[in-house]
Amino acid sequence: MRHLTFTVQATSTTRRKMRATLLGPRPLSRVVVAFGDRGPVLSELGKGDRITGTVWRGVVVEVAHGDDRQTSADAPRDEPQMAGAVGTFAGLTAGLALVFGAIRLARPRDPGLFVWRPYGKVLLIVTEASCAVVGLATVWAGLPWVLVPAICGTVLIGTAWFLHQDLRRGAARQDRPDVA
Repeated sequence: MRHLTFTVQATSTTRRKMRATLLGPRPLSRVVVAFGDRGPVLSELGKGDRITGTVWRGVVVEVAHGDDRQTSADAPRDEPQMAGAVGTFAGLTAGLALVFGAIRLARPRDPGLFVWRPYGKVLLIVTEASCAVVGLATVWAGLPWVLVPAICGTVLIGTAWFLHQDLRRGAARQDRPDVA
């Protein structure tokens, strides 16, 4: 990372084009820096202003004007929530496969309620949906990634318990023909 001094050539703060054109030393003699919002720096910049730009791998990732700092749209992001959601989905799916496979091996003729339809299929769909929703929600809200496995695991366990209770009651009703 390097800190270089740039001179502002032009700025654009329209909704679609939030960027600043900067003039600086070689090899970054003229750079267009895109921003995600007007922020504290872009909205105050004018032609001829001197700013400090943080350059990382040949790209301006942050600009500073006085005490104010603003990251550019090219700044590296640290958003492990979706990676946590994908890993949680893989882990929970592997756990489901292990449970259903072990029960199938232990009781091949009568697996009871632990069969793919409707139990396994519903749990797989709930796992997929909860991981996607919770992963995206934590990214948008800026919450830590550790919440993803905790929430998704709780949702899966709760769904499995409620589904098991419902299927058990349904199986008991079928065994007793006098109850409709």
